[in-house]
Amino acid sequence: MRVVLTTWGSRGDVEPLAALAVRLRELGAEARVCAPPDEDFAELLARVGVPLVPLGPTVRSVVAGPKPPSAEVAFRLAPELVAARFDTLTKAAEGCDALLATGLMPAGARDVAEKLGIRYVCACFHILGLPSRHFPPGARPGKQSPAGETDNRVLWEQDAQRVNALYGEALNSHRAAIGLPPVDNVRDHVLTDRPWLAADETLCPSKGLTDLDIVQTGAWILPDERPLPEELEAFLDAGAPPVYVGFGSMAAYAPKDVARVAIEAIRAQGRRILLARGWADLALIDDRDDCFVVGEVNQQALFPRMAAVVHHGGAGTTTTAARAGAPQVVVPQIADQPHWAARIAELGIGVAHDGPTPTVESLSAALTTALTPETRARAKAVAGTISTDGATVAAKLLLDPATR
Repeated sequence: MRVVLTTWGSRGDVEPLAALAVRLRELGAEARVCAPPDEDFAELLARVGVPLVPLGPTVRSVVAGPKPPSAEVAFRLAPELVAARFDTLTKAAEGCDALLATGLMPAGARDVAEKLGIRYVCACFHILGLPSRHFPPGARPGKQSPAGETDNRVLWEQDAQRVNALYGEALNSHRAAIGLPPVDNVRDHVLTDRPWLAADETLCPSKGLTDLDIVQTGAWILPDERPLPEELEAFLDAGAPPVYVGFGSMAAYAPKDVARVAIEAIRAQGRRILLARGWADLALIDDRDDCFVVGEVNQQALFPRMAAVVHHGGAGTTTTAARAGAPQVVVPQIADQPHWAARIAELGIGVAHDGPTPTVESLSAALTTALTPETRARAKAVAGTISTDGATVAAKLLLDPATR
């Protein structure tokens, strides 16, 4: 069996597909990944021997500017990605049996699968983007809902209109070019009635929370056996467990001066600091030996050795820290990150920082709670409930003829 997996998004969108591709390969299937051509993603996939088919522009070219992408950028990017999916996926999926899509609204993927007569699956990493009577939709570029509107049904209808404004014209133009009829609701067409949720049930409960028939597989975790760099090992061995600070691919979104704020807040707690450079290019503020900076490393090996993990609340980082039993301080910036932060606080395994821009005082206060023995004990207990077989579950579902 041959499967195409596709996404356009950050590392948190690409790495789960690498995990699923590896598991499919172990079960005897052939899998390739169509994803952004960022160097980080190419290296990740090459490390596990999964072919990368470049799709669309690099993510860095869109998100790594001095300011977050504007609505104008979003309206330019949406049709560009639709065109890229029709072009790239039509070639990549030729002779395949299934196409699974995730990441930023993958309009165009289902349509290619429809034309080729193969199975299509839409997967997501949180329920935030799935229509629900229990919560409103997340932010999206376009005509915004009236400030006084509180009916979630109405809000989700207006969200569908925003998706249509972004993707509808391009999608239907490409559909017409290959002989397919137009669709009138792009969002629901992309999601299908039965999307997959690649998230752990403890961290992201979904039962009864959306209007769709969700298939929750568990998180798709790529095992990482890489050793930590020798200099990092030496730093870890030289003192008490440090506090990790990283904002992943949050380049333009990373709070201003966050490295200084974090370092001073952690020092106020009498702790050492491990700073992850990330796409925001966080850097040391002085040459004191209580602070160390790292690039991309094996978080699965690193997080169990941390006193706490301060991060932006991406799905991957949240899950890795939870599996490690490390207390968390989540400083959410965009999209589903506030929801992950709230869940971490609700579980008692960390703190949701109030707002996206911490001060030394606010971050120090959050760390005071996160670093208590009670929070660590709770984090250790919850770690034992996190499932690790999500990629296996998903791979078997893809390969099972009964689920097609």
